[in-house]
Amino acid sequence: MEIIVYGTINSVSLALMALGFAMVYGVSRVPNFAHGALYIICGFSCWIIMNKLGINYFFSIFLALAINGLIGALMYRFVLIRVRGMNISEIIGSYAIGLAILEGLRWGGFKGMTYTLPVFMEGSIIIGGVPVDYHRILMMLIGIFLVAMLWIFTHYTKIGLALQGMAQDERAALMLGIDSDLMATLAMAFGAILAGIAALLILPLGNIVVESGYHVLIMSIAVCIVGGLGSWMGAIVAAFLIGFTQILTVVYIGSHFQMVVAILAIILTLILKPSGLFGKQHELEERV
Repeated sequence: MEIIVYGTINSVSLALMALGFAMVYGVSRVPNFAHGALYIICGFSCWIIMNKLGINYFFSIFLALAINGLIGALMYRFVLIRVRGMNISEIIGSYAIGLAILEGLRWGGFKGMTYTLPVFMEGSIIIGGVPVDYHRILMMLIGIFLVAMLWIFTHYTKIGLALQGMAQDERAALMLGIDSDLMATLAMAFGAILAGIAALLILPLGNIVVESGYHVLIMSIAVCIVGGLGSWMGAIVAAFLIGFTQILTVVYIGSHFQMVVAILAIILTLILKPSGLFGKQHELEERV
């Protein structure tokens, strides 16, 4: 029962981490390697707004998400737009931004275990004989609700349909008058907000540390590669596969092998099925 309960919680956490990365790549085909930095900067922004400016926690969350969305949009408009379509330059450019943010935070003194966010709800409940705190349950419910809202947004709103059109066929979308750079900017902003939501749900369970940014980036890449780059639903399925595998690894081998599971998942997927579970990239035999 512990494996089922905590495997589900871990899987939802991974899905939350990866949604923003999957959305940005799915729409703009830009691999946002600053995703982990956006995750951490939202946590620190919320902490600063709440503790230094004395603003209510609830409003601090909305301000931090707004700041994160703005940073994501500015990243695309001033840097990534200039290298879009150049795959290596996109990776180097976005990773350089993320590295500058994370190491800038470390250099500015945001390190150690002193930065924490309060949980949304205190207390715990027993599920099938397993104690689970209310914050984790709320995180799962918000994660499920977020995925449902994203599906509704992309299928039943004008902006969402435009984003979906860009993801399916950019040239056809351009012929229909959809501004690709505007959609990519919105995707970056939405991706940054999704990274921020994941941060504000997961970080209260621990401390805000710079190293978490690198961890989140690796886990997001693993989930998206296994699920198939550009597939949002593939990312969710992969999150559950990796999430449960990590919990089984913790139970039967040891907690320090969790990252090994993610790295092995990336390597095995690239060897056996490079396009991932639901990806649409050409396989090796199709390219030769």
